[in-house]
Amino acid sequence: MDCFKRVERLIDATSVEAIDSARVLLDQFNGKSETISQAIDDFLLDFMTLLFVVEATREQFHNPARRLARIRLSKVRLLLTRCS
Repeated sequence: MDCFKRVERLIDATSVEAIDSARVLLDQFNGKSETISQAIDDFLLDFMTLLFVVEATREQFHNPARRLARIRLSKVRLLLTRCS
């Protein structure tokens, strides 16, 4: 599950390249189940939203958006441990 640590670091990087890297890292789990695929999609959507928030809003909104992305990533991690 080292990929999750790498994805968490990408959340702090918050760039288009970080989103692409996260997508590549999580793609290995896509297709394991419909629920996991949906959770990955939800995370990526929230990650893209985070990028928008960081680029378009004041700093006070950055941490709540990062927290939401981390919560979605935790959901993916939990679903994968249950599936294993």
